[in-house]
Amino acid sequence: MRILGIPWDFAAILLALAVFIPWRGAVRIRRLLSRPNLGTRERLALYASTIAFQWIATGVILWRAAARGLTALQLGLVVGNSSRTIAVAVGTTACLTIVQWQALRQLRRGNGILDARQQQFREKILPQNLTESLVFFALACTVAVCEELIYRGFAFAAFSLVSGGSATIAILASSAIFSAAHAYQGRKGVVMTFILGALFALTRAWTLSLLPAMLAHLIFDLISGLSGVGALRTGSPGTPAPDGPAAGGFAVVI
Repeated sequence: MRILGIPWDFAAILLALAVFIPWRGAVRIRRLLSRPNLGTRERLALYASTIAFQWIATGVILWRAAARGLTALQLGLVVGNSSRTIAVAVGTTACLTIVQWQALRQLRRGNGILDARQQQFREKILPQNLTESLVFFALACTVAVCEELIYRGFAFAAFSLVSGGSATIAILASSAIFSAAHAYQGRKGVVMTFILGALFALTRAWTLSLLPAMLAHLIFDLISGLSGVGALRTGSPGTPAPDGPAAGGFAVVI
């Protein structure tokens, strides 16, 4: 059975990515943020359950992709032109790192300001001590690998099949469902995540490899998560933040 030109299981996975994951993530984060305080136990439980979910989801998706005959090339699991791939990986990561650190410097100097939702997310969800930071590091590694495999690997390939091989549609559609998974970050977070998703998808389309996106994704989330709290403590809350770092997000379900 095929739906819109793709196998039914691919369609079901895309529907879950576009609807169920954003809904469930928003519900869970809203419940957590509504609590007066979150302790280490709650944050570690969130990180651990997200790590487990992402690896399980990735395993199921890769299983169905292999069963349907998607190749390593279609999934971005290759390093085509190694020189280009390495250059794009280093360049993309360097650019995002500069943007992140510049935005964080603005926050530390008091020039950058956060809206209430961003402030609340950083205070309650991001790591607050060494133990949490170590688990968050494992989470960031998981997110960099799993979300790239899911969104720039599988989803990109599926939308490419639907569109008859259009890279533009694959880039835009995969970025849209990627940003939807981070809807709990609010409107600014969704916009920033869409832009990042499109950038990652562009590197995947140009190099045929997920490696540049995985590396850039990892560094981006590590800087956001491990440096963001310190910047928050010296920044000013209450009004929109400057264009710069997103909250260092991840798709949350269980």
